[in-house]
Parts: sequence; C-alpha cells; structure tokens
Amino acid sequence: MKISHLAALAISAACLAACLALPAQAQPAPGKILRVVPHSDLKNLDPVASSIVITRMHGLMIYETLFAWDAGLNPKPQMVESFSTSADKLTWTFTLRPGLKFHDGQPVTTRDVIPSLKRWMARDTIGGKLGEYTEGMQAIDDKSFTLKLKRPMALVPFALGSAVGQIPAIMRESDATSDPMKPISETIGSGPFRFNKAEWRSGAKVVYDRNPDYVPRSEPADGLSGGRVVKVDRVEWMIMPDPATAAAALQTGEIDIWEQPSQDLVPVISRDRNVKIERYNNLATQALLRPNQLHPPFDNPKARLALAYATDQAEFMAGGYGDEAWWKRCNSYFICGSPDGTEAGAEIFGKPDLAKARQLLAESGYKGEKLVLTSSMDIPAIGRMAEVAADSLKKAGFNIDLQFSDWGTVTTRQQNRGTTDQGGWNLFVTTASGATMQSPLTNIGTNMACEKAWAGWPCDAEAERLRGAVVDAPDDASRKLAIEILHRRLAEVQPYRVLGQFDQPYARRSTVVGVLSAPVMLFWNIEKN
Repeated sequence: MKISHLAALAISAACLAACLALPAQAQPAPGKILRVVPHSDLKNLDPVASSIVITRMHGLMIYETLFAWDAGLNPKPQMVESFSTSADKLTWTFTLRPGLKFHDGQPVTTRDVIPSLKRWMARDTIGGKLGEYTEGMQAIDDKSFTLKLKRPMALVPFALGSAVGQIPAIMRESDATSDPMKPISETIGSGPFRFNKAEWRSGAKVVYDRNPDYVPRSEPADGLSGGRVVKVDRVEWMIMPDPATAAAALQTGEIDIWEQPSQDLVPVISRDRNVKIERYNNLATQALLRPNQLHPPFDNPKARLALAYATDQAEFMAGGYGDEAWWKRCNSYFICGSPDGTEAGAEIFGKPDLAKARQLLAESGYKGEKLVLTSSMDIPAIGRMAEVAADSLKKAGFNIDLQFSDWGTVTTRQQNRGTTDQGGWNLFVTTASGATMQSPLTNIGTNMACEKAWAGWPCDAEAERLRGAVVDAPDDASRKLAIEILHRRLAEVQPYRVLGQFDQPYARRSTVVGVLSAPVMLFWNIEKN
C-alpha cells in the first residue's frame, strides 16, 4: 500500500469537507450471529487506558472518534459534520453531526467531547503530541467547539482519527472526567455495537449486540471511515487459546472467522475449500522485545544495546511464524516498505554479536541479577518468541526468569511500574500493527517521553526533540531527513529491540464477506450468507 507523506496526511479542509455525511438512514435489521475467535481474551475494557490490540478492537466496536482513517490511513470525518480552520491555522472549529447518542439514550455533546480528548491526550503517543501543541479547547454550544493551537499542526484530523495506541474514543462526560491513569469499567459508547456485559464470560465469550439506534454515515465503508453499517444481529468472540481447537471449529463451521490463525496451521485449514485465508492489513506487523527502563539494568542504554547484539531476527521470526514466506528481517522502527521505513543507524544489528553484547552488558553494571521475562502461550507466536528470547539472552550473559501466564495477566502486569519483587517485570515480547508502528507520530514504542510513554517508560529528551522536529517539518523532503536523524538516535538508545516483521493472515468461512482493510479487524460491513 502506498501511504502519502505529510502533505497527504494534512488533508485540506476543502478536501475533507467533500467527505462529510450526506443524509443517513437507520441500520437494517439483520438476524444473524457472527462468531469469531480473536487473538486473545478481553480483560481491559478501557481503550484510552490500554493500548493492547484486543482492547482497541473492543473500543472500536462501542465507541466512535471525531475522525476516522480510511484504508490508506487518511483521515475522514466520522462524528464530525463540518469543520474549519482560521487563516493563521491556529484555531480549528468542529461541529458534530446530528443523531449522535450514547447507548444509554443521552445525546453526545461537546461536554462529552472536550474531556474525552483531554483524557486521551494524557495517555496516547499521538494524543500527547497534539496536547503539546494545544493551548485549549472551548465549547461554543452543545454541538460545536474550538481547538486552539500554540503553533500550527497540520496533522490535527489525522490525530483525531487515530486507530492505534490509545484511541481518542468519545465517552460520556462522567467517564471522560475520570483519572486517565485509572481504567474505567463502564462500557457506554455511541458506536454501532453495544457491549453485552451480562453475557460476558471472561475466558469464554465476549458478546456485542447491534445498536438499533445507531445512524451510520452515508458514505461507503472504507477502512475505519464511512458508513459503519452492521449487517448481523450480534458478534460473539469465542475465546479459544488452543490453536488446534480454533482450527477445528473453523473447519466445522462452529466459528465464522479466526482473527489470527497460527501460521503452522494455515497450510492445514487452507486445504478446506470452505475456508479462505486473507489479509486485512496491508502493512506488515512488527515484533519487538520491550525492556523496562525504569529499573536496572535497562535504565542504562548499554544494556538495551546488548539486547540488539544478542538477538537474531531470523530465529525469532522462524520460531514465531515458521515459513519465511510470512516474515522478513527488518531493523526499521517504522516498518520496512512504508514511507518512513529507514534502517539508518541500525544496519549494524543485522547479525548477532555475542562478544559485543557481553561487553556492553558488563559496562552497564549488570552483575547477573535475575530478570523477569513475562509472556503467554495464549498467543502462541508470542510465547514461542519469548522462549527464543530467553535462550538467546542467556547465551549473552543475561539471567532470565521466563514466566508464563494468561495474556490478560501479562498485559495487566505490563502497567506495573514496580520492581519484580513488587509484581513488576523486566522484559516482554509483543507485536504491533504496521499502521501503529509506521510513523514517528503513532509508534508507541519510540515515544520516549518518560512517564507519558508506553509500558517500559523510556526517557530520552533528545529523541523527543527529534520526534517533534518530524511534526514541525514543513515539507516531505525535510520530514524524510528529520525521520532519518530520529532513527539514528533511536538505534543508539534502543527503546526496544525490533525482532522483524511478518504478515498476519486471518481465516474466514467462505460464507462470510465484507471484511474491511484496517489497522485492526472490524465487524461492521460484514455479511454472513
């Protein structure tokens, strides 16, 4: 997929205005259930407090955002009906489209929107960057508000439509004014699905009912943008941690979609003529090894550099994803094959150098203390890569304690900032979509803003200065140079070790059509014949 640079992301008001809603019609009344095996169980319900993919998928089911990215990652109006910018580009004025109301029947107003955006800006990578540029927000009336900037930022619609990291979900005022550092347990949004909390069974099933009161936009669905028309009565996420069980359920028709089939089973299920193997994301997914930089030894960049020298991407990719047809080596933080996919400064990490890793580890002051690597086999590829990590790092002199638990526990533990004897951690392996990692603005792992950063909490003022230079770049050429300079700095300070990138397929029954290309799997527009 070709994704344009700053000029395309900073779409003009005139261009965007052409995408605004035409008169909309209420949802149809279908009568079918779509059963899906997601990649993990849902434990965290707040898409602003958590950036993990399963929580983001949940958030996009029940909440909406002011703008939404199309399949090319270009922002289009979603909850917004119209907007304008002042001549000096410092004041943006937005008006909400009619018919927006929460699942409890209350209308969506600017009293909900403004605190929702403030809460998101306190947590998210791109939201935090927008927050740095924001002087203030003020309601004009219930449907219109202004966002005043300290200096121009052309990427405002792109940020407000973000579908990565913590999403800018518009919540009720009572939820949005809560502490952004504490997850909410309420699940009242204004989106096309309602969360059925009464039928939620942790570890077994998650249920979403079609919202009969939702009025979609009239444009055709395009990625996350356009009309979110729900064509089934409900969506049930069936939790099946065992890949063989999920494969069998797909082949017998017990389930309709397997969101992330285990690559070693793809050849088996693809032989079934009633099963289709496809991709819903046009950018490769990145695998990464994340160190906790609050505590020794990874508070020292030399110990983090040792991770890069101690690891071979091919071992991780083969361990997690098998056939090389599905993966490739890549030392770009911003995804090889994307417009920002430079490997500047990271070329030296093509092959492991255990002697160099041991030298750096000794220079960091590490003396063999036990390091907790937390992981889960609920997502088999991640669990297998964690095993590769433990083996590789032990060879370089790290004392690794590999601890397995369910994925929900792993992701909850990731938020613990304490030492390991306080329930904290030192390392984890995870993956992130190409849409998340392809830009310095959205890459959650390269945000090195200390306590405002993602789990691992890297802190580097120079990297943050250089990330700001990318946002401020006046044209594509200067932006490209700014990204290269930033990438060289990241290669030095290693906010995380890039483990390579892979193509994640999904599997569906042939009776299912309408799956959209987007950063995560979406469940509107899907029909079950």
